[in-house]
Amino acid sequence: MTGERLTRQKLVGSVQTVNGLIAPDRLGNTLLHEHVLLDIRPPAWKTLEQVGDIITLENRFAIDYGEVIAPGNCVLNDIEVAVRELKDLHASGGQSLVEVSCGGLHPDPAGLQRVSSASGINIVMGCGYYVEEYQSPAVLDRTADAIALEIVDQVFVGAWGTGVKAGIIGEIGCQAPWTLNERKVMNAAVVAQNETGAALTIHPGRDPDQPQEIAEFLARAGARLDRCVISHIDRTIFDDERLLRLADTGVVIELDLFGMETSYYKLNETVDMPNDAQRLKSIRKLIDRGHLDQIAMSQDICFRSRLGCHGGHGYGHMFRNVVPLMHRRDFDVAEIDRIFRETPARLLTFV
Repeated sequence: MTGERLTRQKLVGSVQTVNGLIAPDRLGNTLLHEHVLLDIRPPAWKTLEQVGDIITLENRFAIDYGEVIAPGNCVLNDIEVAVRELKDLHASGGQSLVEVSCGGLHPDPAGLQRVSSASGINIVMGCGYYVEEYQSPAVLDRTADAIALEIVDQVFVGAWGTGVKAGIIGEIGCQAPWTLNERKVMNAAVVAQNETGAALTIHPGRDPDQPQEIAEFLARAGARLDRCVISHIDRTIFDDERLLRLADTGVVIELDLFGMETSYYKLNETVDMPNDAQRLKSIRKLIDRGHLDQIAMSQDICFRSRLGCHGGHGYGHMFRNVVPLMHRRDFDVAEIDRIFRETPARLLTFV
């Protein structure tokens, strides 16, 4: 059942969580790109045996390293586990997160309400559609106007057949090469951004030039680039020239795979992934170039093996470990507050 219809006027100046509107200063330390409840199995995996439902000391490394196909590792659906994990985030210093499990990733708005209430963590929910591979023909056959109207309603009325309202658009999915249907959804997302005043967060394909292509597309489509987040830069761009050129467009650059400390990346074996210390070096380059207001940091937890209860780093890793590392690497308090408090509050406040 959908809820009461809001308007942009009612949202301006507020943050919309799954449990209602809050003032921006209640967000506190915020992670801008996480998953709490989702099913991110590739469609071809959904008929396979659910290897990975149970993570043990014996199989965790093999699952993470891609030695075995483990569809069950791609499903986060246990409310009690989610509550415990987010309580750990709270105890570690986090107050809020953005949950970007949108269409194609089995979003669970009612479940997020329960998790938020029980854990004490503010949850802002995303909306729209993930990459084409995850979509049904019924979605792909729709017009950009119809998709834009749906996204607007997900913000103003309620998402996925519920009265739970989204507070950000995305993560809007792109593959490389970018498909016509994904461009259509992106156009719809920009229309919805301008209609609602929400920020927009984007999942780029795994090609180093695609983030720039997306930023230029967004500019042509009339998006508010300072309210557009391009995610996963730490698995996509590995050279300063591309990184700084992207920053010059004005988009928010998100390094969101903190906690993944291995160089091997099973989704793109041609690249060498950075560790957390190397991610911070990229962030320092952006700050030194004057782009402090365009930086977001998160962990993009979407596998069971990354949860604390399964031997992973958990949602609290950023505040237990990375922030202290930032202090040791001479990031000052003002820079850290800008990244984890001020920029999230700016982005999540409706305009």
